[in-house]
Amino acid sequence: MADTLTKNTKTLKPVGAKKTTYDKKTWLLWYETMVRVRKFEERTLMMYSQQKIRGFCHVYIGQEAIAAGLVTGIKKEDALVTGYRQHGLALSRGLSSSSCMAELFGKAGGCVKGKGGSMHFFSREHRFFGGNGIVGAQIPIGTGIAFAEKYRDSGLLCVTMFGDGAARQGALYEAFNMAMTWKLPVIYIVENNGYAMGTSVERTSNVNELYKIGSAFDMPSEQVNGMDPVSVHEALIKAANHCRNGNGPYFLEIKTYRYRGHSVSDPGNYRSKEEVEHYKTLDPIILTERRILEEKIASQVELDKIQESIQLEIDEAIKFADESPFPAPEALYDDNYVQTDYPFLRD
Repeated sequence: MADTLTKNTKTLKPVGAKKTTYDKKTWLLWYETMVRVRKFEERTLMMYSQQKIRGFCHVYIGQEAIAAGLVTGIKKEDALVTGYRQHGLALSRGLSSSSCMAELFGKAGGCVKGKGGSMHFFSREHRFFGGNGIVGAQIPIGTGIAFAEKYRDSGLLCVTMFGDGAARQGALYEAFNMAMTWKLPVIYIVENNGYAMGTSVERTSNVNELYKIGSAFDMPSEQVNGMDPVSVHEALIKAANHCRNGNGPYFLEIKTYRYRGHSVSDPGNYRSKEEVEHYKTLDPIILTERRILEEKIASQVELDKIQESIQLEIDEAIKFADESPFPAPEALYDDNYVQTDYPFLRD
């Protein structure tokens, strides 16, 4: 376990090594985003324990700096598609806490009217294309979205995110090859939290530094400290500029860590308590708060107000989800794709 811990943490450095020129508004936006995701996910776990949320549920606790960096690193008009650990990313794209919590409750007030649940959020308005339950399925989907953006000459890109387990899927290699051949505007991001479900990267791949996968396609690739919103932001700005200039895709391995199990039902016995406690010393919210205070970017009173405001927001989201009705039975037939002249149907 000690060897695994060393491998997993060697590229994760504490926040605060150097001062930055980012303004107060940006710092507080990063902080607010991370606190919102953390408090939302903590209440999600509580609601799950009360059986108000059921089924599969994968929380984002520990990975919040990635969501924060995405807020400032790409445009609101850019598309984003990801896997099923996606509540925090949906919130960072602008979906409301109320619509997300109602979706977890399976209520009609949810972002997909209670039909998607934890793993299938979606919002056309916010350019958030899921939330996909099949491991790696979003990689070719995101590549297709990027193709559409290039076809329309929109100047926009698609951020396509997946976990370290999905990096083993064959669809990744097909998508990477196509994206490089056609120079598609797509940023591929592997959120490497060290474990594909309960199996470490070291046990499933000879290539432990996953950004090196991109070298097989001559795709620009780099590794990023995912416990620091500044590092994520700067990596995304660089990658986005590359894509928008017509140079094709960019691949980021963002090293992060989840403090909870793979899903709510996972006790995480494959990790030692020492490993988890070590990563908690790299908690992105704690380190960002410390940096804000040490560099006198904002006061403790201002940070406390942000926390209080978000707590009220999450309380309101729970109330909204509780009071929203369940979808009507006839709604089962709404929002389904139908091709009326499908040629293989027979009377």
